[in-house]
Amino acid sequence: MNSHQSVKTAPEATWFGHPRGLGTLFFTEMWERFSYYGMRALLVLFMTTETMGRNPGLEFDTVTATAVYGLYTFFVYVLALPGGWVADNLWGQRKAVFVGGCIIALGHFTMAGPMVGLPDHLCFFLGLFFIIVGTGLLKPNVSTMVGDLYPEGGARRDAGFSVFYTGINLGAFLGPIIAGSIGESYNWHWGFSMAGIGMVLGLVQYRLGAKHLGDAGILRNAPPADELRKKSRATYLVTAAALVVLAAAGWLLLSRMGLELSRVAELVGYTVIGVAVLYFVYLLVMTDHSRLEKRRLGVIFWLFILSAIFWSGFEQAGSSLNLFARDFTNRNILGWLVPASALQSINSTFIILLAPLFGSLWVFLARIKRNPSIPVKFGLGLLGLAAGFFVIAWGASHASADNLVSPAWLVVMYFLHTVGELCLSPVGLSSVTKLAPPSRVGQMMGVWFIGTALGNLFAGLVAGQLEDLAPDAVFGNVAMIIGAAGLVALVAFKPIKKLMGDVD
Repeated sequence: MNSHQSVKTAPEATWFGHPRGLGTLFFTEMWERFSYYGMRALLVLFMTTETMGRNPGLEFDTVTATAVYGLYTFFVYVLALPGGWVADNLWGQRKAVFVGGCIIALGHFTMAGPMVGLPDHLCFFLGLFFIIVGTGLLKPNVSTMVGDLYPEGGARRDAGFSVFYTGINLGAFLGPIIAGSIGESYNWHWGFSMAGIGMVLGLVQYRLGAKHLGDAGILRNAPPADELRKKSRATYLVTAAALVVLAAAGWLLLSRMGLELSRVAELVGYTVIGVAVLYFVYLLVMTDHSRLEKRRLGVIFWLFILSAIFWSGFEQAGSSLNLFARDFTNRNILGWLVPASALQSINSTFIILLAPLFGSLWVFLARIKRNPSIPVKFGLGLLGLAAGFFVIAWGASHASADNLVSPAWLVVMYFLHTVGELCLSPVGLSSVTKLAPPSRVGQMMGVWFIGTALGNLFAGLVAGQLEDLAPDAVFGNVAMIIGAAGLVALVAFKPIKKLMGDVD
């Protein structure tokens, strides 16, 4: 990609042995993840809380609330694709990150609008829209800037991304505890405000630390100013037209055709799956890629399916598992009622503790030539996730409104989910860059994000089954489906590995 060429960065390496710009991006991403996970921990709880009471919510039924959750998280990932395009062609990553952060903060404060008398539903959905757009601009581009700080590549860049990844999980740990707890225990809109304040703090330090970024994130190979203005106007017009079409389609489906929001979400999901299948058929049949390249594209499609299945279970954290923590878990510890949203921090805690161990494990296994192949790691990741759901299904079978179960069930489950995540997630993006033909790397990265988006969408739809099924039945079904996918992945790893050729 041209944006990674001829990058001049600040010469000093004074932040834990890394360029000082890494510290700027570390805290930018930390505060953005603080705001995202803090608000996400509140989202379904707020939507399903009664409109009457000390801390009123929206009183949506579980099906509607989890469908909103699924669509929201789906579009957060999908908009990373146009967000990356805008940065590469119009603004540069540095501007895209700042503008995205401003829009995210606007979204959180918009969600808090009822505190000053603004309409509940309008503020809620408009705020979600702003957060989706802002995250699409910020999320992919801040990671690109981290890479720009290390034009030499190599192990030092890998170490830099490891430090950056710690910032992601630190924000994911703090957000549910601070913003989530304040929102759930005192006032939902204060929680949304705390998420917005976190993003503002990230923006302030981003501006103050910009001097350490060198040329990272600056738009390079830009066309002449007049041509850039024309290109920008055309992009804005197309974007506005697309938003109008989407709004009209949503209104038609929900109002005129009378479809429930969950049915609209299903329609979106199946449409995207159909498009993805047709796209891979096109690549395998209609393009002039070599036989080996087509075989590897087939492997990417297989990993795309496994990834979507994995995230459809893992992202239950913010929906069905969040509701289980609220309604069926004894959260009274030494007289203090732990907010359900705070339990969302367990996964990020385990990530911070276990990620270095897993990184060392893979290096050790590679040294003795026992490092599992990519398909095996995917299978192990799915089995770890399934094991976690079997545990929580077992715990849920003993739970009722009158017989709350220990939070230890959730702790063990999140431990197993984290083990699964560390087997699958870190190798996902790396596997795409290794397997994709050089001319298709960018497209395959986009496809990978679409798989993650699909997993998030179906996570919301699966959680909607809590409206009609007991939690143990829902979790048991999820465990069996994901476990079956994991077993298939392990059984099929030899033919899949053969299709990969010499890629490890």
